[in-house]
This record gives sequence, structure tokens and C-alpha cells, in this order.
Amino acid sequence: MHVQEWLETVPAVSIYLLVGVVIGLESLGIPLPGEIILVSSALLASQHGEVDPVVLGACASAGAIIGDSIGYAIGRKGGRPMLAWLGGRFPKHFGAPQIALAERSFEKWGVWAVFFGRFVALLRIFAGPLAGVLRMPYWKFLIANVLGGIVWAGGTTAVIYSVGVVAEAWLKRFSWLGLLAAVLIGVVSMLVLKNRAKKAAEQADSPAPVAEPDAVPAAD
Repeated sequence: MHVQEWLETVPAVSIYLLVGVVIGLESLGIPLPGEIILVSSALLASQHGEVDPVVLGACASAGAIIGDSIGYAIGRKGGRPMLAWLGGRFPKHFGAPQIALAERSFEKWGVWAVFFGRFVALLRIFAGPLAGVLRMPYWKFLIANVLGGIVWAGGTTAVIYSVGVVAEAWLKRFSWLGLLAAVLIGVVSMLVLKNRAKKAAEQADSPAPVAEPDAVPAAD
């Protein structure tokens, strides 16, 4: 059964709790499809009045912020042995290459890695625990965590909900052409920050260019 079809059979309160818990666990460091659940729930809200998009966005934001904060505390207490343990349990998500990439992103971008990490699946899982392992000052982490959680969760909910509403109205008037245009506009607008964050992570992963030594003038 498709995620959205399953969500249609669940009461609104359960959807709010599901979104908050799944996103919270993902932000805590457990690989879960938080973004898929959020997008499916926002689309459901655009088609069914029982699901309030404001409450949905608030629950998603709260889950993201709380989950990241718990992940930070766990990472600060568990340190690198915890990352090694996670690498053994989830090698595809917490393997040595993934940890190295996340660490380079944190070293280059600092607190911004927490903010933009919301828009990249890998960093969204790593942000909280790794910030704790690297001993990032909590007040800096908290600011980036709150802002990133609200912008990502609230923004994704608003964009997908708006796309769903517009797509449904256009579909009645212009058939599939209206739906296609609405989806394209929504996807492009939502992926702007994600693409920028991904490029930032790739730049952090690339080695710095080595300067060539100056030529020594030949003796007369």
C-alpha cells in the first residue's frame, strides 16, 4: 500500500503523532523516511480538511527540534565510540565515508552545517549526534537546530500543501497540464535549498588545492 493511501485510513491526531515521532527519531540519528512521511502527510492535508497543515507543520518542526536535541545529548555523552557502534549497525548510513564527509562539512561550515543539514538526508541524520560528538557549543547548536527545523519542516509542509491545493484546482480546469505545472513549480522551489546544501557538502568533501612552489630563478 502506498504511504499516502495508508495515511488516508488513519485519524488526524495519529498522523500528527506519526509525523512528529518519525521525524524526531530520524533527527535523533535513526535512518527513517521522515521526509517521505512529511511530504505524504502534507499532500493528504491539501486534499482532506481533517488534517490541519498548521498543526502538521508544528508537529513536524517540534519533532525535528526535539529529536536533534536528544541526538546532540547522546552524541556528547557517547562520543566517537558511539559513531563506531552505529557504523557497525548501519554501515550504509554511518560508515567511515559518511562520517568523514559529515565531519568535513562541520569543520568547514560549523553551525551552518546543522541548519542546512536539514535539507540533506545524510546530514539530517548526522547533525544532532555529530554536533554533540564534536562538542559544538549547545547555544549555537540550539539556534541552528530551531531555525533549521522550522524552515525545513514548516517550509516543506507549506510548499507541498500549497502545491496540492493548486494542483487539485488546476486539475479540474486544465486536466493533467495544470497538475504538471503545479508540481514542477513546487518541486523547483522546494529543491533550491536542498541543492545548495548538497553542493556545500560536496565542496567540503573535495580536497583543497595544493599551491605550486614558486619557480627558482636560474643562476647566472
